[in-house]
Amino acid sequence: MKKILLPLFFAFLFGLTIHGYSQRFLGALSAGINLTQVDGDEVYGFKKVGFNGGPSIIMPFGKNGKWSVTMEILFAMDGAYQKSADTVIPDSTRPASYNGYKLNLNYIQVPILVHFTDKKIIAGGVGFAYGQLVGVAEWENGHRIENTTLQGPYTMSDFQVMADVRLRIWKRLWLNARYSYSLIPIRTRDFENYTQTQVWTRKQYNNVITLRLTYIFNDPYVRPREGKAKKK
Repeated sequence: MKKILLPLFFAFLFGLTIHGYSQRFLGALSAGINLTQVDGDEVYGFKKVGFNGGPSIIMPFGKNGKWSVTMEILFAMDGAYQKSADTVIPDSTRPASYNGYKLNLNYIQVPILVHFTDKKIIAGGVGFAYGQLVGVAEWENGHRIENTTLQGPYTMSDFQVMADVRLRIWKRLWLNARYSYSLIPIRTRDFENYTQTQVWTRKQYNNVITLRLTYIFNDPYVRPREGKAKKK
């Protein structure tokens, strides 16, 4: 529980710092999906679908507030999924007749990004995120792997680098697309090819595409008609 509360505590302090230095900060709420895979698990494709969402604080800075720092507290569902076993090489502890794979990795995630907003329509940003593993379950060949728990073999912490794009679609509602990738391995695993009696080791990384809707509550939106009227 302490490990879960730690990132939330630092996130809260970050929010208080923003409030102390500037009364003009923006609140937002995001919700959408993660399309995920785990590089290095011999399962390919962004076939695992999970939820991604939570609140965020945005602090504009610089000339005209085009630059901003965004801090979020998210619930993020990562992992991997493979229905067909045609191209999957099983773990050496699994039987040769292989029938699918599924991995659920649930995180409390705290991303911090720097964005640049152009013409109040589109924003691009980069940053990083710390994720605390709060839930894990793994199935292989139709059976749940009982020794896959919060105690291992997956790491409790995941550090990701992120690239982010937001597009305004209606007033304070934005369409958000994000790509993120683990900076350090979340697991190291041995695999075996039964036909060639070959064993190899691979490091595994979260590979995530996120599609969300973000609503910025106090976004200083300027309607097109009002903007034209001011120019006259």
